Amino acid sequence: MRHDFIVSEAARVPAGSRLLEIGAGQGALSTRLALRHDYLGLELDAESAIAAGRRLAALGRGRLVHGDLSSLGPADTFDVVCAFEVLEHMADDAETLRAWRARLRPGGLLLLSVPAHQHRFGPWDTAVGHYRRYGREQLTDLLHAQGFTDVRLHMYGFPLGYLLETARDAIAARRRAPDSRESPEEATARSGRSLQPRSWMGAATRVATSPFRMLQRPFAGTALGTGMVASARRT
Repeated sequence: MRHDFIVSEAARVPAGSRLLEIGAGQGALSTRLALRHDYLGLELDAESAIAAGRRLAALGRGRLVHGDLSSLGPADTFDVVCAFEVLEHMADDAETLRAWRARLRPGGLLLLSVPAHQHRFGPWDTAVGHYRRYGREQLTDLLHAQGFTDVRLHMYGFPLGYLLETARDAIAARRRAPDSRESPEEATARSGRSLQPRSWMGAATRVATSPFRMLQRPFAGTALGTGMVASARRT
């Protein structure tokens, strides 16, 4: 549901631009971004990194590193820094944004997605290691405070996202053990592998969601939806 907005925002920078994706997961977006940009992905989870690396290898473009920002050279910067469903996993989101900003060239584009509306925080958020969800004003103010400008927000997921979130919450509530001691970090490590569709389902998923992706577009500037795609420039 968020892919259309992500791809259109990434197209705001010239083809061939250096693009860093933090938290590539199993590479669901990696191959789309690598088709147009000089792509580098970082992923902490070893199993997910292997899956994403295989996708990029099959495409013949981009590369994937099993590691975090410390895996890069100290002066390594990019035209675009992406992080999809990552910021909500960070205990200190302000510090995280400053670290991402340091990897952007002046005028570079930050592109991210986050779950929306704290009142929707539920069993699924806990199960995958989320600390919070975001409102439009909250995210805008946070980005401005960390040295970003030209903030653009797109809500996504109305109305299909509500059904999907309800289903995920129900699944997470059934799976959760009463005495579970899993930390947010441990939950985050496996979050990129949770409820992932098989590769062969890609075409069917695109067809099935097509009317809902079109339906959500008129609501992108409202508060309706389950998530946000945001972009901002480094000042």
